[in-house]
Amino acid sequence: MSPSPELAAALHRLRSTLARVKAELELSQEDGAAPPVRRLLGDLDDAVDMLRDVERIALGLVTVLVIDDDARLGELTARGLRRLGFDSDSTDAFRELRRGEVVVFDLGLYAGLDEGARSSLRAARPIVVTGATDPGSRALAMSLNASDYLVKPIEMEELAAAISRRMAEKSP
Repeated sequence: MSPSPELAAALHRLRSTLARVKAELELSQEDGAAPPVRRLLGDLDDAVDMLRDVERIALGLVTVLVIDDDARLGELTARGLRRLGFDSDSTDAFRELRRGEVVVFDLGLYAGLDEGARSSLRAARPIVVTGATDPGSRALAMSLNASDYLVKPIEMEELAAAISRRMAEKSP
């Protein structure tokens, strides 16, 4: 059985990036020069992202980004998701989203977002988590095209179920 075209392309990109890193290191060693560390670290970051794509395609790995204004709570949430088998990371500020990433977003961060970030979130259909239960917060979540609205404190199983529902939307 041959791999899907998407998997083959992701593997090719990964191999090319790693070959470039290897060639740069070999040239530096041959020339006796210091390797271009910054560029190589950037290439390795790209390779890790590509590997994540390969895992997502080949293994059905679900990547989750937890964006929470409380960095400690965000990391605890991400850690709990990792224990449940998700590839999860956390941040306390919006960052560019990766392809296929499920976003868990603390509504308290909304006011600090620019229109570009808001647009990216709407496209991602985030799972909104918040301590607020008022109609205004629910309307704000709807304006973000939220796939789910969970009130803190949330249980990991409840969040995992919301992630599964979100992934089911992405499936053909």
